[in-house]
Amino acid sequence: MIVDVWAQVTTERFAGQPWLKTLWKWTGREGDPQPTSVEKTVAAMDRAGVDITLISAWSSPEGDLISNSELMEQVNEAPDRLRGLATIDLTDPMGAVREIRRVADGKRIVGVRVVPWLWDLPPNDRRYYPVYAACIEAGVPFCTQIGHTGPLKRSETGRLIPYLEDVMLDFPELVVVGGHVGFPWIDELHTMAIKFPNFHVDTSAYALHRLPPEFVAWMKGIGRKRVMFGTNWPMLSPAQCLQGLPDLGLSPEGEEAFLGGNAQRVFGL
Repeated sequence: MIVDVWAQVTTERFAGQPWLKTLWKWTGREGDPQPTSVEKTVAAMDRAGVDITLISAWSSPEGDLISNSELMEQVNEAPDRLRGLATIDLTDPMGAVREIRRVADGKRIVGVRVVPWLWDLPPNDRRYYPVYAACIEAGVPFCTQIGHTGPLKRSETGRLIPYLEDVMLDFPELVVVGGHVGFPWIDELHTMAIKFPNFHVDTSAYALHRLPPEFVAWMKGIGRKRVMFGTNWPMLSPAQCLQGLPDLGLSPEGEEAFLGGNAQRVFGL
């Protein structure tokens, strides 16, 4: 089984964000970003042999870019192929707790995702802390972004130490999945993986042949049970991201865990 743990079925509101145009250029695309659909998402999955994709809702300081209600409608269009990661409004911590309790059932909605650079708030900011408690209560992972920021936004919020380290010290029960590899702070990623058994990483936003060599070395060691496949669709397609898989030199067991086994375990798929 192949599981893509980071994707989104984009709306017009999402596609119209100024920061997305910057990210679009990173992928070599021409023109402006366009909304996508469940149909196009599943077709891209089929072309690459992806069985299940976790799609995200997105909130922002300006409001929902993909609301949780839209997310649940998207999941319901392809319930055998899609699962959802809910969003929350960090400016309303108690409302965020109620929203997680409302939507995170562990079956259709299997986690919560917050992208720190979008809020310009590192994950140890006090406004996140009720969210972490609610994720633990719901029994779902907290998913976030680590490493540098592709759009023209500050990268500091993506540092693992001290920001995410503080969180995992304060909430040892919290399961965390950091997206986008964590470059350039790969040494911090190594340390976090050794120190915290509930810390995981996904390879979204990277085609596999472009992974940093030190990250690939980590995948073959302690990262074997911590790393998951991701794309960041529609910025990159599953087929693009899977390029270079044989060249990673993973063991059969390591490849199976990376492509789907770890995600199945962590998200209870």
